[in-house]
Amino acid sequence: ANGDVDLKMMQVWPVRVARPVKERLALDRPLITGQRVIDTFFPCAKGGASAIPGGFGTGKTVTLQQIAKWSDADIIVYIGCGERGNEMADVVEQFPEIEDPRSGKKLIERTIIVANVSNMAVSAREASIYMGITIGEYFRDMGYDVSLMADSTSRWAEALRDISGRLEEIPAEAGYPAYLADRIANIYERAGRAKVYASDERFGSLTLLGAVSPPGGDYSEPVTTTTLRFIGTFWALDSQLAYRRHFPAINWLRSFSRYLEVASKWWGELDSTWDATRGQALRILEEAAEIEETARIIGEKALPDDQRLVLLVAEMLREGFLVQSAFHEVDRYCSPDKQVKLLKLFTDFYNTVRPLIEQGIPIDQVRELDVIREIMRLKERAGNEPIDAARNMMLNEIDELAKQYEVAEA
Repeated sequence: ANGDVDLKMMQVWPVRVARPVKERLALDRPLITGQRVIDTFFPCAKGGASAIPGGFGTGKTVTLQQIAKWSDADIIVYIGCGERGNEMADVVEQFPEIEDPRSGKKLIERTIIVANVSNMAVSAREASIYMGITIGEYFRDMGYDVSLMADSTSRWAEALRDISGRLEEIPAEAGYPAYLADRIANIYERAGRAKVYASDERFGSLTLLGAVSPPGGDYSEPVTTTTLRFIGTFWALDSQLAYRRHFPAINWLRSFSRYLEVASKWWGELDSTWDATRGQALRILEEAAEIEETARIIGEKALPDDQRLVLLVAEMLREGFLVQSAFHEVDRYCSPDKQVKLLKLFTDFYNTVRPLIEQGIPIDQVRELDVIREIMRLKERAGNEPIDAARNMMLNEIDELAKQYEVAEA
C-alpha cells in the first residue's frame, strides 16, 4: 500500500554456486595472523587459499583457532566440519570472552560458526562447507575482508565418498568419487579479492584456510595431493615437531607460500631489509637441518665452530621465534612490528658473532653469553622496549668477549 516496498537484507542463493563479482583483482596484502612462523615465513594473502595438513595430534584445530582469534580479517567464518564436538564447544565458550586486539570488542561479534560435528548427518556435513563459503561471500559482497576456516576438508571429502557410495557411483582412488578434484577446485577457487556489485566502488576479499586430516599423516593420499593443486600456501604440520612439543608444528622445510611477492611489498614498508633478513633466517634453519644429520653420527663437539654456531642460532630461532604458545597472555599474538624487530635481532646476533668465530673465539664461550637466554625469552615480553634492551646487552657482551680474546672488531 502507498507504494511501500519491503527490502530485506536476506538473500536466497544456492550454496554450490559462487556469487558473481564485477571483477576479480590481484591480491595485494597479506593476512596478518599474529603467528610468527606463518606471517614471517609462509604468509597467506587476503583473498588467498591455504591448506594446513597434518596427522592426529599435530595441532591443526588449535592453529586454525589461533588464526580465527587474532587474524586481521573483518569477519571470521569458522566451519567445524565432521570434527569433534568438544572442539566446537571450545570455540563457542572462548570467543565471547576474548577481546579483538583491533576493535576492542568481543571476538564472537565478528565470528560466524557453522557447527557440523562428527555425530551429525553425513549429507549435512557435505553441505556445510558450501554453506560457510556462501555466508563468507555474502559479507565479502558488503566490502569486508572475510577469513574462512574449514576444519576439516578431509571429513567433508569422506562425506562425499559416503554419499557417492550410496548412489552406487563408480569409485576412483581410495574409494573417493572420480569428481573429487572438481569439487575441491570449486571450493578453493571461490577464494579471492574482488570488486563487488554495489552502488559505490567496493572491494572485498574471501580467504580460505582448509585443514586436511590425512590418515596416518600420509601426504600422498588423494585429498591432500588434490588440495595441493589449488592452494597458494601450504603449512605442513609435522608429527615429529608435535611430539617434541614444538607448536605450531609447521615444518619450515616442507611448507611453502606463493604469496611472498605480495607479503614482501607490505613488510618492506615496515622494514626495507625484511626480505633479506627472512631469507637469511630460513637459510640458517635449512643449513642446520643438514648439519644435524652429520652431528647425529659424529657428535656436535666434533663439528667445526662455524657449523656449531649455525646450530646454536637455529636452536635460538626455533625456541625463541618459531615456537609460539597459544595459551600465553603475551606470546599468543605477535604484532608485525615486534616480529620484524625480533627476527632482525636473531640474524644480527649471527652476523656479529660469526666474524669472531672465524678469528678464533671458541663457540663454547659464545654459548655462555647471558644474552642468548634473554633473546629466547623476548617473545614472552610485552612491547618492543625489551628487544632494544636485549640488543644493547648483546652488543656489550660480544664486545667484552672480543676484548677478552683481544680480537680487533670487524
